[in-house]
Amino acid sequence: MTDWIAPGPTLETERLILRPTAMADFPRWAEMMADPEAARFIGGAQPAPAAWRGLMTMAGAWALTGVAMFSLVEKSTGLWVGRLGPWTPEGWPGTEVGWGLHPDAQGRGYGVEGAAATLDYAFDVLGWTDVIHCIDPDNVPSQRLAERLGSSNLGPTKLPPPFQDAPVDRWGQTREQWRARRNR
Repeated sequence: MTDWIAPGPTLETERLILRPTAMADFPRWAEMMADPEAARFIGGAQPAPAAWRGLMTMAGAWALTGVAMFSLVEKSTGLWVGRLGPWTPEGWPGTEVGWGLHPDAQGRGYGVEGAAATLDYAFDVLGWTDVIHCIDPDNVPSQRLAERLGSSNLGPTKLPPPFQDAPVDRWGQTREQWRARRNR
């Protein structure tokens, strides 16, 4: 695979580099998407060809809109640990910051660390006035992450096809709520 990286910004946190999708991300991306538990709430387990299309979707979104989920990379190892960030597909119920972490990266605080940097980016650079997180009612770890970010459950919502039948709650907060929380 080439070293090609989609065009877009790079953000850094204490432990993470958040950058656009790269071809080199594919092996770990495919591992994450093949894992039934890791992929349960992000479209379900997928074979490598379907995961490849998902990776290409993110790269294409970066190239065509300038907005897509970042690849999360551990600074200390260079290891791809997940995808996280702004996401605004056609028909989506709002401007979302979403996440999906590789199984070996879960429970290490990377979701909160990366999402906080991405919320700053969404509000300060993209100019968004609110952010949502579309979370399955059974996805307790994502609900806890949203709560740690200061988001609250705003009630059920609908996703566009082909996900229209999936149960989803709309979690979120405004730019003002985020800034008040960050300035404490």
